[in-house]
Amino acid sequence: MRGALRRIGREEEEESAFVSMTDMTVSFLFIVMILLAFFASQLHDPNQAPKREFDGVVAERDDARRQVATLQANVDQQSATLLAQSARIVELEKRNSELEAEVERLKPNSALEDYLAEVAEQRKRILESLRDKLQIDYPDLQVVISPEMDALRFKGDGLFDRNSSALKSDKRSRVEKIAEHLDELLPCFTLGSRSAWKAGCNPGGVLLEAVQIEGHTDSTGPDTVNVPLSTDRAVATFFAMTKHQTSLIQHLNDRKQPVISVSGYGPMRPVADNSTSEGQATNRRIDLRLIMYTPASLDDIARVRADLREGVTEGAGR
Repeated sequence: MRGALRRIGREEEEESAFVSMTDMTVSFLFIVMILLAFFASQLHDPNQAPKREFDGVVAERDDARRQVATLQANVDQQSATLLAQSARIVELEKRNSELEAEVERLKPNSALEDYLAEVAEQRKRILESLRDKLQIDYPDLQVVISPEMDALRFKGDGLFDRNSSALKSDKRSRVEKIAEHLDELLPCFTLGSRSAWKAGCNPGGVLLEAVQIEGHTDSTGPDTVNVPLSTDRAVATFFAMTKHQTSLIQHLNDRKQPVISVSGYGPMRPVADNSTSEGQATNRRIDLRLIMYTPASLDDIARVRADLREGVTEGAGR
């Protein structure tokens, strides 16, 4: 009995020790788990964000990428536009340079303009001088200067009979007097052996190209009659003048040609209304037209003035 009790007691002690060891093991494992959880929390990546935050950042990044792509497309488009505009600017600048050069080339030269103005003024003075001399000689002679200030006009009925190209015998002296006055005036404005330029009579150094004797008729009758009639009247006037004053043909222009010339226009250049008898009488006329040499450059002006000073007969028209 006592032995049985000791055995039971020993078993109880062993069981108690086992329970104590179990409790200690469980407690130790629990402590280990706590430690593992602590260390696990310490090993967590501080840069890792929650998924919601991650998804938000990704969405924001994608939106930024889309905006960048849109802006890049706009930049590319603007770059293409700028390139096209740059090319257009270069083209316009080139054209502007060409136009500037053309403007410079065409820009009126004040010295040339002044000379041309002197040409017109001197022609007017020659015509006025010739008119005044003739009116002193023949007060009844109907002679006027054209509105363009380039010709003297003589009513044809005073010099010719109707439908005739022969000068009236009592009017021939008037044509001869015209030749005398012309021969006095021309040396200062022409070249050749009779050239006698002086600053007092021709300060601008202008040159006559032609003194043209022009015949005109009214519109009565066919042109086939009127044109030859006007030409014949001009020719008759020319021969009457040059026969009386032979030196007239010695006055030369820049091409070494006599300045005296003739032309006939029939009814083609009326200066009055042909529907009235008065207008027809005005249109039946002889014009003495002065055609001046018009230089194209300052070099031409210098050459003309040099020729007038030298009274050249050779090398004219250089």
